[in-house]
Parts: sequence; C-alpha cells; structure tokens
Amino acid sequence: MGRASTPPSWGARFRYFFDTTMTRGTAALIGWLVIATSALVLAFAVITAALGLRDGSVGFGHEVFQSLLHALDPGTVAGDQGSWSFLLTMLVLTLGGLLIVSALIGVISAGIDARLAELRRGRSTVLESQHTVVLGWSDSIYTIIRELTIANESRRRPAIVVLADRDSVEMEEDLRTKVPDLRGSRLVCRSGSPMDIDQLAVTNHGAARSVIVLAPQSEDPDAEVIKTLLALAQSGERAPHVVAEIRDDANLGAARLVAGEDAALLHVDDTIARLLVQTARQSGAGAVYADLFDFDGDEIYVMATHDLAAATYAEATAALEHVSVIGLSDADGVRLNPTPDTVVGSAALVVVAEDDDALVAPAPAGATADPALFRTSRPHVPEPTRALVLGWNHRTPVVLRELDAFAAPGSRLVLVTALGTPVLPRLENIEVTLVQASTTDRRVLEQHVVAGLDHVLVLSYSDELDTQAADARTLVTLLHVRDLLAGLGAATPVVTEMLDDRNRALAQVSDIDDVVVSGEIVSLLVAQLSEDPRLHEVFAELLGAEGSEVYLRPAADYVALGTELSWATVVGAAVARGETALGLKAASIAEPGHAFGVRINLPKSSTHVLADEDRVVVLAIS
Repeated sequence: MGRASTPPSWGARFRYFFDTTMTRGTAALIGWLVIATSALVLAFAVITAALGLRDGSVGFGHEVFQSLLHALDPGTVAGDQGSWSFLLTMLVLTLGGLLIVSALIGVISAGIDARLAELRRGRSTVLESQHTVVLGWSDSIYTIIRELTIANESRRRPAIVVLADRDSVEMEEDLRTKVPDLRGSRLVCRSGSPMDIDQLAVTNHGAARSVIVLAPQSEDPDAEVIKTLLALAQSGERAPHVVAEIRDDANLGAARLVAGEDAALLHVDDTIARLLVQTARQSGAGAVYADLFDFDGDEIYVMATHDLAAATYAEATAALEHVSVIGLSDADGVRLNPTPDTVVGSAALVVVAEDDDALVAPAPAGATADPALFRTSRPHVPEPTRALVLGWNHRTPVVLRELDAFAAPGSRLVLVTALGTPVLPRLENIEVTLVQASTTDRRVLEQHVVAGLDHVLVLSYSDELDTQAADARTLVTLLHVRDLLAGLGAATPVVTEMLDDRNRALAQVSDIDDVVVSGEIVSLLVAQLSEDPRLHEVFAELLGAEGSEVYLRPAADYVALGTELSWATVVGAAVARGETALGLKAASIAEPGHAFGVRINLPKSSTHVLADEDRVVVLAIS
C-alpha cells in the first residue's frame, strides 16, 4: 500500500490561495493591496491606542482615521506633535503607507495601460453593416483597399474592415501611409486570426456585403485560406458573398467544397499566366485590361434593368450613348459577343461604363451608324508565330499552355532561363527550344532577340529569388531587350512580369509596351469580384482561350480611313463582322491617363478621323 499523503500546511494553503487570486488580474492585486493597507492602519491604530502614544484621549475610531491619513498622505506626519515615540511610530506608519500606496498606484497604472493596450489591439466587435471584410494580410491588400475606396465613392458611409494577425494600430498606419486618400470610406482594423471562429466574429461578417480572403505570404497559403473558409462556414453566419485567393489548382476542389458554389475562387497563378499571354499577343492589350479591371475609369458591370428586351444584340450595342454593351448574362451563364441576331429577352446586359451611376436611366445614343463607311476585309487567319520567353517560375508551364492554345500550328518558341529546373508541358502547336543561359547576359540575349519575333515575355525568377532580387534581374533583362529591339527597329510587344508594384515606375523608364505586376492585377480582380460575383464568368472568358477575347485590329478592316465618322459607325461595322467594339487605340486620342493612346467605351456621338496605324479594340473569336 502507498503511504498516505501528508495534508498541506496552513502556510501552503495560504500561498496557493494567494497565487490563484494573483492570476485574476488587476482587480485581485488591488484587493490584496487594500487588505494590506487596512491591516497596516488597524495595527498602528491598536498600537497607538493601547500604548497611549497620542497626547490627549481620542476614540478608537478617530485613531483609525488618523492612521489612515498617515498611510495615504505622507504630509500628515509633518503636523504631528507629541512624544518621540509617537512621532517615530507615525513615521514608520507613513513609510509603510508610502510603500503600499505606491504599489497600488503602480498596479492601477499598469491595469489602465493593459486595458489601453487591449483597446489598441482592436478586439471590440465591429458594429457596421453592408461593409466589406478583408481577412488576412499580404502585399495585395494595398491595391484592394485602394480599389474598394474608389468603388465605395457612390455609397453612404461605406466601411472596410480588416482582420489580420497583426497589431491593429500598425495595420491602420501602414494602410493609411500606402493609401492616403480613402475617398470617404472608413477603415476599421482588428487584430486576430481569421482562422479562429471567436476572433472572426468581431468583424460582424454576417452583416457584410462581401468577404475577401487573402492568400498570405507563408509556406502553405492555401491551407490558411481553406481554414479561414472553414471558420466562416462554422461561425453560424455567412456573408452574402465570399471571394478567396487560391494559389495551387490542386486545392481548388477542397476550397470549393468548403466555400460553396456561390463563392468566387480566384486561381492566382492561372490568372497571372493568362493575363501575361493575353497582353503578350498584341501591343496595348495591357492598357485595355488595366482599364477594365480597375475602378478608376471604365469597368464592367452587369445591368439587370433595361428597356432592350425586344432588341437584338446588334441593336443593343448601338442603343446607349455612354454605355458599351459587350454581352448577355442569363440563367445559362455569360455570353460575351453573342451573334448579332441574338434577342436580348430577359437576359441582363454585360456592359462597360464609367461607374454604376451611368446605368441608372442611361442616355440613348446620340448618333447612328453610317453603313456607307463600313469596310470589309478577309477574316483573320492565324499564322505561325515566333516567341521568346526569358525566365522561369512555377507559372511558366501554364503560360506555355495558354500560348499554345492561341498559336497556329508550326509556331516556334525559345525559352531561355538561368535558374530553376524547367519541365516543359506537352504542346500541340508550338515547338519549344530550351536554352540554359543567363537572361541578363547581353551576349546571350543578342543571339535570341532577333528580327521577326512576334512577342517577348520576361518572366520573374520568383521561385528562386526574393521579390526585390527577382525584380532587379527582370529590370536588367528588360533594359537589354528593349535596347536590342530598338537597334533592330522592331516594334515587338514586350510583356514583363513584376512582383512589386513599386518597381513599375522603374520599368517604365525603358519605354515598354506593357508591364504586368503579378500581385497588382490579381488585386484588381479580387476587388471587382467582391463588388459583383457575376463578373467571375466574364473575366474567365476574357482571359481564356475559348470564346471571345480582346483584340486590337487595324481600323482599316472596319471603316473608311481619313474621313470623319462617329464612334457609332465603328460599333456598327464591328457588329457587321460578328465582333463587339470596345474602344480605340489611336495617337489622336493619346493623353495623360490613357496609356498607349488606348480608350474604351467612347461616346457613340464622338467623332474621329482614323489613320492606317490606328487600331480598333474588339471582342472577337479568333
């Protein structure tokens, strides 16, 4: 049998009781100090009364009160009179009181500081409604916040709530530094983990307009995104609309199971690769996509209320002055650039407009097409292309597959990379030549940057180098490429992948056609999808190889050159070819804020005199 345990002593019991109460925070500490003060005052009151140290007879209650004054106010001892024993006793009482009161003040001060720090961390529940919630933190948050503030300009007292595992004050200061103009939006930052259901509740996401889940910059970002989606699902409340970033397509299925069919899941790498290919195929396409994807300028909307149910698609494209109809959306999905004779019926219109206010009672077109100015040309037959890709990362195989989907049989591509272990995908139309060499060595580049190239892509070494080092190599490569092309007199489009948006200005020094900033373009799409989930299908078709895509085609294929004509005439000429006119690329309309002389959604009554080098931006099937 085991020996019976020895019962704890009274001293051990008191120490245990003292330890447990001390862990209860500031209130317990104050309680113990009050007890210590009371014991000190009573002890000295008893000593003074019992020994008769005070001159004159006073009651015990008065003695207790005088001892309390000595303990709380050191100045009281200065007015004491009496024997030395009395004065020394009061002095000791005053010193003891100083010690306890100082500790009490310290405890109270520390408690207030702790409470202020708690408030500073932002843990209180958000009492907003119809707000946008951003969960997580990454470099893309600055662009997303900026775009949301632009989208919120037409709303009353809009709010953006950010929840991330960072200090709330630091988050707010960082965001206000990077996005100084909030355009009337209120920014609310809360500190906590989006993957924790209790901490997630402070965002009041059940009353939000939409929730954006960012892919963090960690070793396994998709796992954190999926856990956040699980927390949203298990919280008992669901926001009206969820947008989430997913980096690995292998995780899309799991994310879809958790988030549901209504959520918009944006495959980051696939989106970047598709945009790189689309902008590489023709100069100026990057400016078109940037204008369509951001809120500063013209963007895409789904217009559910209109008076064009009896009209055909051809008639709808010509009907509105400041709104460009580019497709239809119904229960069967989105159809961009449908056949001209398609009846609109009950379908919503997919349109391009300056903002959503333009969709309320839109003005009718101020001009009609003049068929006498239409021109016909042979259909565009894809021809074999020559391409040069410089650099390698995990997105490159997707880029190659997208290029192959658009290429004609017999196309050729040279891939030059110094880092990484390239594994080439199986391609149908493009013959790829792999060269392992430095992409910053001019002698290497001179061998491959030659006349006759249809496009050049400079990709980032994002898998092997950190952001700034990868962008530095990209910039050096870009400068060499542009210089070599200038020496050849070639106007070959060059698309460059940048990781940090701050390096965009440095890249523009080289007078490039298009610069794609990876995080920037994804952030624009995330902000757009948070405002309208129906745009997911629109963006998928715009960036995909199937259906209609953006093309910049010679104006001479559509209308007479050198003659003043209305934009309505260009729109009518495009529809006659089974295409939809989005905008114009022309030197005559180039101005600050419209890169490369590209403008979309021109008023139907605006007039233009087009030249041979001008291009019409159209949605068409290749």
